[in-house]
Amino acid sequence: MDNHTPAPITVRHLRKSFHGVQRVEDITFTVGPGRIVGLLGPNGAGKTTSIRMLLGLTAADSGEALVFGKPFRRLADPVRRVGAVLDAGGLHPGRTGREHLRIAAAQGYLPTSRVEEVLETVGMTADAGRRIRDYSLGMRQRVAVATALLGGPQLLVLDEPANGLDPTGIHWLKQYLRSFADDGGSVLLSSHMLSDVAQIADDVVIVAGGRVRSATSLDEALASSQGDLEDYYLSLTGADERAPHAAR
Repeated sequence: MDNHTPAPITVRHLRKSFHGVQRVEDITFTVGPGRIVGLLGPNGAGKTTSIRMLLGLTAADSGEALVFGKPFRRLADPVRRVGAVLDAGGLHPGRTGREHLRIAAAQGYLPTSRVEEVLETVGMTADAGRRIRDYSLGMRQRVAVATALLGGPQLLVLDEPANGLDPTGIHWLKQYLRSFADDGGSVLLSSHMLSDVAQIADDVVIVAGGRVRSATSLDEALASSQGDLEDYYLSLTGADERAPHAAR
């Protein structure tokens, strides 16, 4: 990336409160091209709120969140630039997986041929005719990922995308994301699964109490903690004393 090309994600000093309670106090980080960035932190640390502000779903009280140098809402043709997975539970239970994707493709003015392509990519072709109400959580996650891929985006923003996936699904997701980044795409991945993040991330951003505690390369994080990302995470979040389950 040269000095004139905006980073896929630039977040500066985000702040957000709800009902007088400060949820995000100071979040600053970047995601560069071809990088997978793990966004890590205990429950309630401000990760999902930060992602929602980045995607224009929640207004920030102050600070800025830019996607390719612009607020998300000002992107031209955003479906072809950004794919997001926030909540696999938001799929309509009465539709089939294929119907859901066809509707999403039509809304994004995308060719219907993309539906079968992304179904094959996520391994859901055989089950695409079933109602979503009959899907497992892992199957819903695969459909959510397929929806994010419809536009052939340059950036993926994923909030706990491995939730509900079985080991085969997690293996597929890690391989896909690494390949996506190696081909020049960028990924912001919020996760509690530290061991999986350690296998694929290039950089890590650790958040606690609504603030960034560390934003560094994975290599630097591991070098400062004898190669153990969990130790590095716990040393910054205090999760070993306050909420040891949160990192799991």
